[in-house]
Amino acid sequence: MKISTPTRLSTAVFLTAILIIFSCKKETSDTLTPQDEEQANVAATQSDAESEDVFNGVFDDVVGVNKDVAIGSTGIFGRTMATNYGYSDADGRVDNTLLLPSCLHTTIETTANTFPIKITLDFGTTGCVANDGHWRKGKIIIAYSSRLLYPGAVATTNFEDFYIDSIHFDNATTLKISNTGSTDKLQFTVEIDAKLAKPNGSYSEWHSRKVVTRIYGNLTTSPIDDVFTVDGYASGKVKRSDLAVGWEAKITKPLVKKFACRWISDGTVTIARLNLSSSSQWVGTLDYGYLNGTCDNRALLTVNNKPHEITLR
Repeated sequence: MKISTPTRLSTAVFLTAILIIFSCKKETSDTLTPQDEEQANVAATQSDAESEDVFNGVFDDVVGVNKDVAIGSTGIFGRTMATNYGYSDADGRVDNTLLLPSCLHTTIETTANTFPIKITLDFGTTGCVANDGHWRKGKIIIAYSSRLLYPGAVATTNFEDFYIDSIHFDNATTLKISNTGSTDKLQFTVEIDAKLAKPNGSYSEWHSRKVVTRIYGNLTTSPIDDVFTVDGYASGKVKRSDLAVGWEAKITKPLVKKFACRWISDGTVTIARLNLSSSSQWVGTLDYGYLNGTCDNRALLTVNNKPHEITLR
């Protein structure tokens, strides 16, 4: 999620330089060495945060297509820059003709100009860099049952040979956004089942169930001042050749996402490998607001009282 609702949670989508030195067999063991336990938690934390970041971007693209199907003017359809995810116009107006990726071809399929509506975002077989600084190719295919701002509306997203940078989305990956709010409260339930692969054969599996609620910006028409909280949980697995880590994560303090900031600015998540006791010293806590809730690309993981700074993309 930027967002699991619209504000981009940013991190890279895979472990960059971390060596997981225990096998799938050890994954179910309670006798890992302290070094193994620490590496397992760092790996799990990065996997969760990095996967979240990628799908925050997709969420923004899905709700940002236009105001007929959702909010409009978010993600690749908004005035964004790689270094500062936000809007430069005071009133949030966006000239999409100047900002859309050069390779993007959009197809809208509908009957009698009404719902359901199917929209395909086709970045082609060569791809290009979008206004957020990330390269995309392949297709994002979205089916809207109604306008997403209406309670009960659902947008189901599938992927066809889709890449963000070097990350390949398995074609079975799905993103489902449901409006579970009311006429006076905008709220989305976001369900994701994904497999994200790297060219070297490494991959991450990610299963996320989150509830995203708008807490500020309800009285304005522009998304520029919108602030959302995110609650929920996720689980997954990171695999590198014959080495693997299975993990579970839970949001313990609601994450705070702002349209005006590319990254999450507050909130905490606890993360642990599978089969680990909840009272274990190796349960980690990731704090997105440890720098006083500023808009920055850093979070702090603490495991066994040892800090690890996580740098988001």
